[in-house]
Amino acid sequence: MDNYGASLDSIFHALADPTRRAIVQRLGRGPATVTELAQPFAMALPSLMKHVGVLEETGLIRSKKTGRVRTCVLERKKLAAVELWLGEQRAVWRARYGNLDELLAKLNGEDDEN
Repeated sequence: MDNYGASLDSIFHALADPTRRAIVQRLGRGPATVTELAQPFAMALPSLMKHVGVLEETGLIRSKKTGRVRTCVLERKKLAAVELWLGEQRAVWRARYGNLDELLAKLNGEDDEN
């Protein structure tokens, strides 16, 4: 995890909240205004803007204001960093499970039969 530093920490912190995960999921389909993002949630617009702010601080999304309309866009490069880290963890655990399978086979005497 040292290779990723605070950036990955802040991304996981941001994604720990279900509202923010839902916002990221929605933006995965394309840009959306803050009003559109707020529709599925029973919260005031200022509360939703706090979630948008957290996501912007981590770099997961960016927004642009045109007149009175703020449109948000997903920054896929930040999610790619998370995907890379998770892929590395998956590889580590796959190797560990492989080693465990070999040990269990050896303990069960399966190597003796070959």
